[in-house]
Amino acid sequence: MAFLKTDFSGVYLFEPLVFQDERGFFFESYNESVFQKNNITSVFIQDNQSYSRYGVIRGLHYQLEPYSQAKLIRVLQGMILDVIVDIRKGSPNYGKSLSIELSAANKKQLFIPRGFAHGFSVLSETAEILYKCDNVYNKESEGGILYNDAALKIDWKIPGDRVVISSKDLALPTFADSKNNFEFKG
Repeated sequence: MAFLKTDFSGVYLFEPLVFQDERGFFFESYNESVFQKNNITSVFIQDNQSYSRYGVIRGLHYQLEPYSQAKLIRVLQGMILDVIVDIRKGSPNYGKSLSIELSAANKKQLFIPRGFAHGFSVLSETAEILYKCDNVYNKESEGGILYNDAALKIDWKIPGDRVVISSKDLALPTFADSKNNFEFKG
């Protein structure tokens, strides 16, 4: 199992060791002790799964403290562009985004610690995503950032006329106007 550091403190790209033969493939998608040896100590308590079609953009979402969530994202079917925005005040990457293609074919997973807004766009005809969370959903602590905030300059890799986004996500504030209670801890 390979854990690749990113330019964002605490964010890792995980590439599992895949065993393939004439029958198909096998890989260990999660092993608590291996993750802990790589300084990922989140205890996952909830799994979420979503299915979307091409052009769907979900996000950018987060939950405020004390209900924030670390997430481990992977794609079961299709391909997505997974996007995070560092919203930890004092971080060297505060307000910057990171985009990574995750797919059923590449089997990569993204670990996102608390303090990041998260979203994704669907690049394939359809996609099914599974993500582990280390905290439960809490409606009152919902936060978010408008997906097309010009200050963030995120390329979702979807033509504007093909974007499918919920009315709720269209009503999210810009990064500058979003509510945030995260502090960078190094």
